[in-house]
Amino acid sequence: MKKILGLRTASYKVGDLQKAKEWYIQAFKTEPYFDDPFYVGFNIGGYELGLMPEDKPTTDKVESTVAYWGVEDINDVYQHFISLGATVDQEPTNVGGETEVASVRDSWGNIIGLIYNPEFKLP
Repeated sequence: MKKILGLRTASYKVGDLQKAKEWYIQAFKTEPYFDDPFYVGFNIGGYELGLMPEDKPTTDKVESTVAYWGVEDINDVYQHFISLGATVDQEPTNVGGETEVASVRDSWGNIIGLIYNPEFKLP
């Protein structure tokens, strides 16, 4: 088996691609590098965040998987997302040592995980 290279893309399905694109521009403070009616892609610290239109829009999303975006200050970023209209999923919580996690839901019901983990270093 060939080597697994690691995470490449976290994607979120949204009911209104244009509104979601505008929200994610503000939330992540970056413009998309790819913008078509079927997909909007952002480069977030070298990883891809993708938005895709839903065939049957719903805000009732499954909670089985959460992608956590690394942050330098979890409280600051968490409050930034809340100020843009995201709702609380999990308030910032210490999960051991200095590591903290939090999560919010966008207007389309997607969970956006945030993590401050000074122990994790990319190779």
